[in-house]
Amino acid sequence: MTDQTMNATTSAASVRDYFELMKPRIMMLVVFTAAAGLVAAPSGIHWLTGAAALLAVALGSGAAGAINMWYDADIDAVMTRTSTRPLPAGRVQASDALSLGIFMSIMSVIIMTLATNWQAGALLAFSIFFYGVIYTMWLKRSTHQNIVIGGAAGAFPPVIGWAAVTGTMPVEAWALFLITFMWTPPHFWALSLVANKDYEKAGVPMLPVVKGASNTRLQILIYTILLLPVTLLPTAFGTGGYIYTAIAAVGGVVFLGFAVKVFASKAGDLDMEAKDRKLALGMFAFSILYLALLFGALIVEHGFGLYFSSPNLAIWAGV
Repeated sequence: MTDQTMNATTSAASVRDYFELMKPRIMMLVVFTAAAGLVAAPSGIHWLTGAAALLAVALGSGAAGAINMWYDADIDAVMTRTSTRPLPAGRVQASDALSLGIFMSIMSVIIMTLATNWQAGALLAFSIFFYGVIYTMWLKRSTHQNIVIGGAAGAFPPVIGWAAVTGTMPVEAWALFLITFMWTPPHFWALSLVANKDYEKAGVPMLPVVKGASNTRLQILIYTILLLPVTLLPTAFGTGGYIYTAIAAVGGVVFLGFAVKVFASKAGDLDMEAKDRKLALGMFAFSILYLALLFGALIVEHGFGLYFSSPNLAIWAGV
């Protein structure tokens, strides 16, 4: 592509293209989990302050997404499912994407710090750095554990929300962090079983590429089994009530059912059939709903006055 063609293409960039740089679907989930931490934290927060905090989280998530898109433009151009993104498609210039990411990073931290406190602002800054630099620029291209370690970036929002209210980060907040942290590997590996050829072509050492599909399916099952008791930590700490506990229990059983079926399938293998592909994508799709229901239950319980619990719940959860 010549410079003249590139300039003509990028000049046609739309608001939608820049919005796509911010990975809006990820942003929505990040804001949702941050809102759960915000409403579950004790003492409450003024709605205007809470709105500013969530805006800051949204901007921070978008900033990290733009930086990720900027740095990953080369491998995005190689992979089929990402080749139409704004940068590899030539609709947005790399320098514009980076500038947007840096500007939004600064604004998000400033808004969070001024609206709430420096603790929430500092953690938001670190989460942007973790995703944009540690995960994107280092882990993603260097280790098959990229998703395991890098999953921390997407697990910070509920802790940020909690810190925005209280200025502290107690164990109850880190329990919410741990849920998303343990959820991320089986969630993303389910997708990678389908996209493993794309990752191999781009030279990205995702687990199925390095260790094979069979090992990936086993790891999905192991992490899912480990996730289930983790989802009951909010119940044990008194953060989650009856509604949350019911959803964690039922949703966990369904998620485990997907993991068992994926483990027994040929998803990711060379002879993978259409049903295996559909099963892996089904687990990926349900995992998003599953996480949304977990954190949505906390929002409903604490945000709408529907929190009901008893010491028996904590005992049942293993405390």
